Amino acid sequence: MSYVTHFLEVAEVAPPSISKREQDGFCEAGLQLEDFFLDYTNYSLLHNPLRFFPYYTAANIDGNLFKKITRKELFGGGGDAWKKDKRIPGEFQLGSELYSAKKSDFDKGHLTKREDVQWGDTDEKARDAAESTFYFTNAMPQVDRLNRGIWRKIEDYILHQEVVEGQRKIILFTGPVFQDHDPEFVTEVKGSTIQLPYLFWKVVYYLKDDVLHRTAFLTSQLGLLKKRRIVKPTVRGGPEVVQKDAFLNFKDAETYQVSVGLIEKLGELVFAPAEEAYTDERPERLILKDVNVRSDGEIELAPNSINIKL
Repeated sequence: MSYVTHFLEVAEVAPPSISKREQDGFCEAGLQLEDFFLDYTNYSLLHNPLRFFPYYTAANIDGNLFKKITRKELFGGGGDAWKKDKRIPGEFQLGSELYSAKKSDFDKGHLTKREDVQWGDTDEKARDAAESTFYFTNAMPQVDRLNRGIWRKIEDYILHQEVVEGQRKIILFTGPVFQDHDPEFVTEVKGSTIQLPYLFWKVVYYLKDDVLHRTAFLTSQLGLLKKRRIVKPTVRGGPEVVQKDAFLNFKDAETYQVSVGLIEKLGELVFAPAEEAYTDERPERLILKDVNVRSDGEIELAPNSINIKL
């Protein structure tokens, strides 16, 4: 079963709506938006064919039915088996031609994590769900310090400490922020210039005292992309250069936790209404400066130090 809007039972949570400008882009390209809404096991996603990456993924996560299956058990000790989704034309998605290109110093970062959807009545169902996350349509280029570091720690905290240990259900939306001024990858892919999103967000819906709540998280890899020269130098009028000392330490998740309204503004999205668990009234520019992951030094995050407001 794919993403279910009534998963939390007390309220229906539809996937976010994209802007009219984005919808018009489909029409101008002679494409049908619904053809790019793809269902997988325990999650779905809306793919952006004009940028080659998903607008968002939408996952149902059930801590009561979580199954512990290792990556090694999935692939028999071999490497990850990523593949393109044959339901959409190959010209609208990127696979190994991107991730093996020159200067591709980044990971295939899952938007919906393997473990997030690794649940079901049986181990077989959980395994099928986990394997379904290895489509390139569910991947984004993410520098390892983001994909395997700080952002990963927040993902693990949400899944293991809030969902599995708490035996609760949540809905998790994850995606990039597409911007007209996203930096360009230094290597052309299939004869095209590829813009790499650098802002990533998560929006969590959950029940608290039988009332629907939501909260959001935001991070940036702009400094990392620039430091490793993965993207072309910023041109005048492009994204602001974030000072390398803008992110001095990471002691709790409040640095990343933002209002859903900010994600809506940045991503031109509209999310289902719910009680807001966290608000930050600081100017948008200050928040964006704080969430940029430093490109040097070590940042430690102990699980018991996280102060996520749920």
